[in-house]
Amino acid sequence: MSLLTRMTAPAARHDVARLVATLLAGPPQPDVRRKGFALPTGPTGLGTSAARITPPRDKAAGAAATVPDLHCPPALRDDPALAEEVNARLVAWAEEIGLYAGRLDRVRAADFGRLMMLAHPDTDEPDRLLAAGKCALAEWATDDYYCDDETMGSAPALLGAQLGVAYAAVDPAHPPLRHAPAVERAMQDDPVRVALRSGFAHLARYADASQLARLHHEVAVLFVGYGQEGSWRSQGRMPAVWEYLAHRQINSFLPCIAMTDAVGGYALPHAEYADPRVRRAVTMASTAATLVNDLYSMAKEHRSESVEFNLPTVIAAEERCSPREAVERSVAVHDELVRTFEAEAAALSLTGSPQLRRFLAGVWAWLGGNRAWHSGSPRYAAASPSTS
Repeated sequence: MSLLTRMTAPAARHDVARLVATLLAGPPQPDVRRKGFALPTGPTGLGTSAARITPPRDKAAGAAATVPDLHCPPALRDDPALAEEVNARLVAWAEEIGLYAGRLDRVRAADFGRLMMLAHPDTDEPDRLLAAGKCALAEWATDDYYCDDETMGSAPALLGAQLGVAYAAVDPAHPPLRHAPAVERAMQDDPVRVALRSGFAHLARYADASQLARLHHEVAVLFVGYGQEGSWRSQGRMPAVWEYLAHRQINSFLPCIAMTDAVGGYALPHAEYADPRVRRAVTMASTAATLVNDLYSMAKEHRSESVEFNLPTVIAAEERCSPREAVERSVAVHDELVRTFEAEAAALSLTGSPQLRRFLAGVWAWLGGNRAWHSGSPRYAAASPSTS
């Protein structure tokens, strides 16, 4: 029985959330691994409306100090040894395939292995977490190499062509035989494509065909979001707030969150994942998680000479408010999304399958782990280097 399913019901501000918290503490799931789990020290689970966490004052204190408290669950475990093992394997893999060549110290310091440990608490298998980490790092690298970082070769004019070829590394292209060697050379001559192909091949050890197809879809949507941001850069324009928020639903952590069941060792039925009610809840959670990234990346992006897009910047431009007011309004957007997920996931858990209940609990755990990682990663510290 996992920590996610044996939590006692926390205090809640509304009856539905309290009920789902009780449901999440229901019958044990027989194939969930427990080794390495740490009991939470504060309120946890869906319905923890009072869990507004003050970021730790640690090596990322410069960045954390700029972000107000957020309505978010705490991380459900902290296993530094597991995080370090996954991170070391992830850095070794990046070095092996030539990803972030010459910048591996920054990848190591960003500690993506810790993100996987925090965000996926219902497995303690390093190789499962490594598979998720490879896919996540490959997606980040796609953004860095093709979209955001000119020092790594990004150029708006090339973006569409690069993303089109990169997608063939995720969902393999099947050309006529005479063109197959050229496609294969293209897959091997670019570290991003190598990373995408390798990451998905590793995940295939744990994901079934339906789960992989789901992830193919989410990555395709992510690439649409990369293209959308590229068009803003090409036009030199700031999007409207509504446009940016729609963008953040597709350019988000959703591909990472979509792996929750595969990493946890179970399968959410396709019909439930595709249910519009489930998709609404999950996409709102992923948007909220990505807005955490917006808030924590402000210090890093402030140092950039290129135009960067984050919700506070977009709000400040449209609403002509101070940066601090824009941050506070962004936090309010984040909190509304999380509270809506909290209530709607609670309702879905009343009638959904045990797998859906477990998946929604996993998404909730992902929110807490994501927040904890951002508050402590040098990737977002004001004085630290970053990979993008």
